[in-house]
Amino acid sequence: MDFNSESVKKVLSKYKFRDVAIEELNKVSRVHPDMKLISATYTSSDSLQKDLLKLVGNIPVRYQGRSYNLPILLWLLDSFPFTPPVCFLRPTSSMVIREGKHVDSKGRIHLPGLHTWDHVREPQTVFTPKSSVNGLLAEMIAKFEEEPPLGTRSAAQGDSPNDLLAYVSNLSLNEGGNRLDQEFKVSVIGGGDLGIAAVLSIMAKCCVDKLVLIDVPESSTKGGTMDLEIFSLPKVEVSKDLSASAGSKVVVITANAWSDEQSYLSVVQTNVDMYRSIIPRLAQLSPKAVLLVASQPVDIMTHVAWRQSHLLPTQVIGVGCNLDSERLSHIINISLVANNTGKQAWVIGELSENKVALWGNMGPGTDQLQALTPVSNSTKPLMDRALEMLKGRGQRSWSVGLSIADITHSIVTDKKKIHSVTTLAEGWGGIGSKVFLSLPCILGENGSTRLPGVAVGSEDEMKLRESVACQVNLFMQLRL
Repeated sequence: MDFNSESVKKVLSKYKFRDVAIEELNKVSRVHPDMKLISATYTSSDSLQKDLLKLVGNIPVRYQGRSYNLPILLWLLDSFPFTPPVCFLRPTSSMVIREGKHVDSKGRIHLPGLHTWDHVREPQTVFTPKSSVNGLLAEMIAKFEEEPPLGTRSAAQGDSPNDLLAYVSNLSLNEGGNRLDQEFKVSVIGGGDLGIAAVLSIMAKCCVDKLVLIDVPESSTKGGTMDLEIFSLPKVEVSKDLSASAGSKVVVITANAWSDEQSYLSVVQTNVDMYRSIIPRLAQLSPKAVLLVASQPVDIMTHVAWRQSHLLPTQVIGVGCNLDSERLSHIINISLVANNTGKQAWVIGELSENKVALWGNMGPGTDQLQALTPVSNSTKPLMDRALEMLKGRGQRSWSVGLSIADITHSIVTDKKKIHSVTTLAEGWGGIGSKVFLSLPCILGENGSTRLPGVAVGSEDEMKLRESVACQVNLFMQLRL
């Protein structure tokens, strides 16, 4: 790997962790000597450009007894290796992208290892980071051997009937990746006030072909399904059978099984027991769905749903602080800033008093985030006033229902909008435990992609650490 090229040296000198980046790239070169390091101009989705380094090469993949070299490229952001690479396939003119669980229609690669990337050094230990490029490439090879991401375009010319059928079966109608036989189906689990609010909000905001409301008997939140059966709505089906959710794009879980138990632990355990009876079945019926958890406490129940479903962490999210984030940005721009500058604020962390606020610098006229930044001394008075105004605005069923519809819309339409949703936080900002917290994530048809971590102030870091410790302590006491 050539570090002596003038163009490479110039770009590399601007990297925040230059020496650590070189160390990581040398490790890649030893395992993958054919990988080339190139400087180039990276264009983000909001058309911003930046000179970065990229790794270009092929990875060996075996499929049905034959070996193939899949062309890939990895863009290295300037905070590499503490932020994950942005990975793409490099199809030639004779290749076609086969969209799937780990590859979208644009050829961008989505893997669990990218979502949970953690290259933090542990002090006073032999440095072996949890995440590395070599580990990522090994995961890529393993996943692509299960589900090859590229096919041959020459099959369309009829060289082989079998190849032609394979080609047609993976043909997309347009760049957005909507397949001919794709049905946008959403299921809502739980027939209480929140379930009904979610149904009405989703039908108002989202263009879905079918919405199923399932009133599970284990849930204590009931009451609205009979009215929906009486006053039937187009495209809405009411059921008591989980099998009606099969083939859903999004499965929203609003059910709660509150008991008469007095302790908080016992109340949460009742919900965990209910999840045990429904989550594995839901995941089996819709293995490619995104599970959107709205049951309480949402941070714990999203973690439980991930464990019990055995789905990728990118497929299991919670409503988290999406509502608070949207409210906070609205308060800042409408009530506190005279000339509406479109400033975006994010509420992250636990859905409790330990919330932490961050600023997001957005691209002009877009939903694309340029950078997350902590609250500075100069902006703290504005943020504190906005957070004070946010207090007392409850999480009512209709408001949470609107938030659920907002998240669902981003997934179903592959909008790539950023939301503060409950997600696996391990590796973000040095968090070492498997806990679920609200963090800014890009949402699309394949689920969530967590944004890189950012250093926060000591007071906010203490809040996050306290949330992590409380979750770990509670989770150890639950019977999954």
